[in-house]
Amino acid sequence: MTRQEFDASLTEAAPPPSLSRELTSLWWITNNQWQRAHDLIDSAPGPDTAWVHAYLHRIDGDEANAGYWYRRAGKNKPDYGLSKERDVLLEYFLEK
Repeated sequence: MTRQEFDASLTEAAPPPSLSRELTSLWWITNNQWQRAHDLIDSAPGPDTAWVHAYLHRIDGDEANAGYWYRRAGKNKPDYGLSKERDVLLEYFLEK
């Protein structure tokens, strides 16, 4: 899926079924559904989901929890804003 296709799908009622767990979570958060995005990755293992998890807690304003998840992901908290981080995440996961 391309970024253009991802963005176009945001007008649908639900994310495309072909999206990865991480992209599905990013789809939900882009549609202002934090809880759905979080529930999807909350107990999922691995550094990729931990990275998305960190981003969600950063959105939520829970910096301590975000820091925990960045460490689990093996990432540093970025020094740029949430919009840029979303772009970085989407670029990474869309290329996987």
